[in-house]
Amino acid sequence: MADPAPTLSSDHPGHDAQRVGTARVLGQDVTRVHEPVWAVIGTLGESQCYLGVQAKVEAIQQALARRITDHDMQVRLVAPAYSLGVSDGQLNGTARMRYSLVSREVVHDTTEVHLRANEVAAAVAVVACDKPPVGTVAALLEHDVPAIVCSDGSIRPGTDPESCERIDIVSAYQASGDPDHERRSRLALSACPGFGSCGGMYTYNTMQTFFAAVGLEPLHMVSPASEDPRRLEQFPDELVGHLETLVDRGIRPRDIVTAPALRNAITVALAMGGSTNMVLHCVEIARAAGIDFWGEVLSQQEFNDLTRCTPVITNLRPYGRWSMVDVDDVGGLQVVVRELLDAGHLDGSTLTCTGESLAEQVRRLDPPRPDGDVVHTVSNPFKPTGGLRLLRGNLAPDGGAVLKTAGIEQGIVDGRFEGVARVFDDEPSLLAALEEQPDSFGDGTMIVLRYGGPRGAPGMPELLEPTSRVTTLCRERGVTIGLLTDARFSGGSVGLVIGHVAPEALLGGPIALVEDGDHITVDLDHNRLDCRELDDATTSSTRADRWEAAVAANGGVHPAAGPVEARVLIRARARAVPALQGGGLLD
Repeated sequence: MADPAPTLSSDHPGHDAQRVGTARVLGQDVTRVHEPVWAVIGTLGESQCYLGVQAKVEAIQQALARRITDHDMQVRLVAPAYSLGVSDGQLNGTARMRYSLVSREVVHDTTEVHLRANEVAAAVAVVACDKPPVGTVAALLEHDVPAIVCSDGSIRPGTDPESCERIDIVSAYQASGDPDHERRSRLALSACPGFGSCGGMYTYNTMQTFFAAVGLEPLHMVSPASEDPRRLEQFPDELVGHLETLVDRGIRPRDIVTAPALRNAITVALAMGGSTNMVLHCVEIARAAGIDFWGEVLSQQEFNDLTRCTPVITNLRPYGRWSMVDVDDVGGLQVVVRELLDAGHLDGSTLTCTGESLAEQVRRLDPPRPDGDVVHTVSNPFKPTGGLRLLRGNLAPDGGAVLKTAGIEQGIVDGRFEGVARVFDDEPSLLAALEEQPDSFGDGTMIVLRYGGPRGAPGMPELLEPTSRVTTLCRERGVTIGLLTDARFSGGSVGLVIGHVAPEALLGGPIALVEDGDHITVDLDHNRLDCRELDDATTSSTRADRWEAAVAANGGVHPAAGPVEARVLIRARARAVPALQGGGLLD
């Protein structure tokens, strides 16, 4: 005799009909369609950064389905959902790069829609590339139900078949100005084998490090490569177990992301020599957690004080030799965290997604001591002070202009750089000059690239293409050429490059008033960024009058900013907040 058909107590059969149909297709118990919703989410996009995501999402979905059945959990598991990411590596140097930071907001929006519309009560998120992880985490914090993050993992480095040196995408970018066509082709063909996100201490790994140190991601899941079998065979069951713990104990993301945890995350990322983009993203993460970063976590002065006392203890690209997969080979991110904990740089009492404190998680993982090459000790660091510095001055009266000190290769003498401005109002003009007249950039030039801020571009594009060309020029000729901008940089950018200058040019910030030949000073002893000519009130006033007249004659927007047509960029032009507030799209 056949088993009787299940019955369903339903006051809303129209609503439940589709839930039942979905449950049947997914192999779920149709009588549980009124139970709390658990979900697995990921990000897809057009690059190898995202190619490993779907397999991880499916493995976690299967592990979660098994756990629900085996433990007879009263849970409704919905189909995996995906947001849309872009490929920073393929957009750099083009007008399409304006969609990169904006994509963080789009991922935030679509993730929030999924979480709220489906009343998701618990979630695991698999994240890849640069901006989708931040948008995903912001949505999880705002929704604030038990959730855990898992990075998809890095790509392995490539090998130059001629020199046998290890290379990656930044190697290929830095070859852009190389006259040797065969070498450029060889690096393009060899730099990015396999799949996974950028493998150096670029923005992706900076933020995965940040998420793990803040407590949202298990420490040992950050450093393995995307293709590492543990990501399909071991981690899914672990993630599901941790999610159960979070649900059982009622631990939510905002319980984990606190001011002390954010300070831990900043400290670890500084010790790893992380990307300048962290300064944008940490503020957005704090905001989503209900925390005023600059008021409750660190002031700008405290941020700089932290960088001065935090050594860089990893030898990682772009400022060093190794990649994140090499960190995994010597014990993983937990080696770095243990070293910083033991040296008193971290608060070990903060809560993490495993249900343990940070110190307890490290003790359970029991990582080895630093190997002394990939990971150094605090007492014998790779570089003595942390990787970032925030500058203020008459070019950045609000502060927040960010310099990656870990990436400076030359040009700072007794804590200072003094250069002569060469001004560009758009990236294509700068790239053309670097391509066609590289010798016109002399030693001590400070390139000023403006109208690239959150509203000006709009979308605050990153500038890996020009910084890579400048880096190559500096190395080949033994000179120092700086670059300051109201746009931002890739985590792969190195050199004397200063971003996030605010107020941005579109809003009439002082960077809009700089002219060719002006004298620019960077003073790291006093964290200053100044233009000598703008100290003169008459000069500054005359230039401001000219700028305002150009704006008035162009309908209220400076002509150098250019028009925008795409819907999401129109939103950014009208509503984007300054970099110090995260550069996002807020009302």
